[in-house]
Amino acid sequence: MMWHVDEQDLRAYGRGELAPPLLWSADMHLTACADCRARLAELADPAVLDAGWDRLDAELDVPRRGLFEGLLVRLGLADHTARLLAATPVLRGSWLMAVVFVLVMTVLAVHTAGSPRLFLALAPLLPLAGVALSYGPALDPTYEMAVVAPMHGFRLLMIRTVTVLTVVLLLNGLATFALPGYGLMALAWLLPALALTGIGLALTPRLGPVLAPALTGGVWVAVLLAAAVVADGAWRVPFTAGGQGVAAAVAALAAGRLLLARDRFDFASDRSPFSGPRHGSAS
Repeated sequence: MMWHVDEQDLRAYGRGELAPPLLWSADMHLTACADCRARLAELADPAVLDAGWDRLDAELDVPRRGLFEGLLVRLGLADHTARLLAATPVLRGSWLMAVVFVLVMTVLAVHTAGSPRLFLALAPLLPLAGVALSYGPALDPTYEMAVVAPMHGFRLLMIRTVTVLTVVLLLNGLATFALPGYGLMALAWLLPALALTGIGLALTPRLGPVLAPALTGGVWVAVLLAAAVVADGAWRVPFTAGGQGVAAAVAALAAGRLLLARDRFDFASDRSPFSGPRHGSAS
């Protein structure tokens, strides 16, 4: 190294006052010259240097917002709420692609078989599965964040449930457009979907976030299989006007039961349903 930055320029550089082209020259030289870097550290104000390191550490520690999270913040959601929603497992690409794949294959099967049975049986299970996969320490990678989030567990439950239902029901609705030949029959999955999701959530405080939706979905499949065995065309009963009325009533009752049990969805509680049922606990 044939030259070094003089002391006056180093002081100006440390204050951020060195102007180009001397600034560019000093930048290039300091990257290769340890002696000048040491002299710069000696000349710099320790308080300014510490403040600069603090700003750098803070900038490096700030989490980067994704596209979805940034959109939620712009829509007015609080930072912590947007982060918890953006980290919801079922809003990730892998889950969404899986749902799209299942719906596409189901629609193709309906066109092949000439009957909407498979689609009507499967579509109500997707929102139930999506909501179920959004909660609990075994399922949610952001469970620890939810525990310390400054909100009641029931509110977080409702925020995530509405978000998941909106996404999954939208995908189901798009799949319904691929079945125009069945008219309103192709929309008969909607009320059963709301009823199943409501039942699964209402049972969560008692059975836990895994068993409750699994049992609910299992009963739904069992009922449809039993109806198909009893009589040809009996599987249509849940999708008739009477069946839709029953599904609407069940959804309303489940919503009422869920509202009454809202205090049991507090993440900070020792009886949190998201840890699953506990032995000896009163229900």
